Amino acid sequence: MYFDGSLMKTGAGAGLVFISPLGVRMRYAIQLHFPASNNAAEYEALVNGLHIVIELGIKWLDVRGDSRLIIDQVMKESSCHDPKMDAYCKAMWRLEEKFDGLELNHVLRKYNEAANALGKMASERATVPPDSSKVSDLYKPSVDYKDDEGSDKPPSEPGPDPKDSTTQEQEAMDIEPEPTAPDDSPDWRYPLLQCLVDGTLPSDQAEARRVARRAKTFVLLDREMYKRSPSGILMRCIPCREGIKLL
Repeated sequence: MYFDGSLMKTGAGAGLVFISPLGVRMRYAIQLHFPASNNAAEYEALVNGLHIVIELGIKWLDVRGDSRLIIDQVMKESSCHDPKMDAYCKAMWRLEEKFDGLELNHVLRKYNEAANALGKMASERATVPPDSSKVSDLYKPSVDYKDDEGSDKPPSEPGPDPKDSTTQEQEAMDIEPEPTAPDDSPDWRYPLLQCLVDGTLPSDQAEARRVARRAKTFVLLDREMYKRSPSGILMRCIPCREGIKLL
């Protein structure tokens, strides 16, 4: 499954491309009719894509997207400090339990052009070509979250000044920055390293299944840890003062 989200002055949208083992393609374009950031549009594509494949009874799925932030947050390689992003992450983790095998991989934008084009057409409210399997409308976010005061409200974004077209264009291209995790935060690499070295897994069953799945993309060679990229290239992890650092 390839996914992508898009934000334009006309609105937000999501694009999905599914490819079966036999090469059959299904395309989905989703128009988002509520205020959403670029990251929220990416998450809506991801969450709604998983809902689609769950309804189809699919248990094994390879997910690919060009948003490094979204992939890292879902894979717990980056923290979610924003309430909206945290709510989307938790929704993803709940959906993950419905699969026997689920892999999320970051790909370059040039390898995600089909989903990107569908997301742009949906955000521009343009006519989607008839070869797309389905065009749907989403009128509220897929998740709820609590703001800083603790009250429930759906994700929303303050709109730019309608008199300032330059601001509108800039806001349409903005991506929410993710704060750096504090130095004393747990290192996500250690559970993977423990699993690879002696098979040790977290006590929590859901977390243990997640670590076991992720560990399959890492290997130990000559006492060094490597991550296998989607193209098969191994990226070396080296020890450093803070822990294990991925090159």
